[in-house]
Amino acid sequence: MTPGASASEQSDATNATGRGAIVVLGDSLAAGHGLARAEAYPALLEQKITARGWKYEVVDAGLSGDTTAGGLRRLDWVLQRKIDVLLIALGGNDGLRGIEPDVTRTNLQSMIERARAKQPAIEIVLAGMKMPPNMGREYVAKFQTIYPELAKTNGVSLVPFLLEGVGGRPEVNQDDMIHPTAAGHRIIAENVWKVLEPLLDKRNQ
Repeated sequence: MTPGASASEQSDATNATGRGAIVVLGDSLAAGHGLARAEAYPALLEQKITARGWKYEVVDAGLSGDTTAGGLRRLDWVLQRKIDVLLIALGGNDGLRGIEPDVTRTNLQSMIERARAKQPAIEIVLAGMKMPPNMGREYVAKFQTIYPELAKTNGVSLVPFLLEGVGGRPEVNQDDMIHPTAAGHRIIAENVWKVLEPLLDKRNQ
């Protein structure tokens, strides 16, 4: 989205290009913390889409530190433009802050319902997250069930674990061991692409 432009102006501009919109509603992972935005996985997804000859803009709506509650508050603004695919990639910060998993579940469910109510034709992809063992066995187990259960209940596409092949690996993470390096983002893009590519392929047949 263009800084300083209203959502309606951005939507009009996008429509004028003849491209659809894929919005990544996420946190610092989507925002590419510590990297240039061009190195973050939303930009890498757009490169893959362009290479396939599909006409979609990938809108990086990542906000560092955001939680599912924050994403829910931002959602109405995001939905002011027509969206073809909404990738909800939130919840990691909920878990790291020890927020009750049922609260995270309720917020994600509300996002799915609100998006569909405002744009019935929207496709939703849910990016799953997992918590490290130090959060406690019970918490980790309860948190891990949120995403597959919501995907099944609501009939939305699921990326099983956004950080598959990245989480806990020093060689693809920055010094904080939370935020991926550019190499880590390339792996994340592949994780999402496994789900996004067949979805877009079906839409473009």
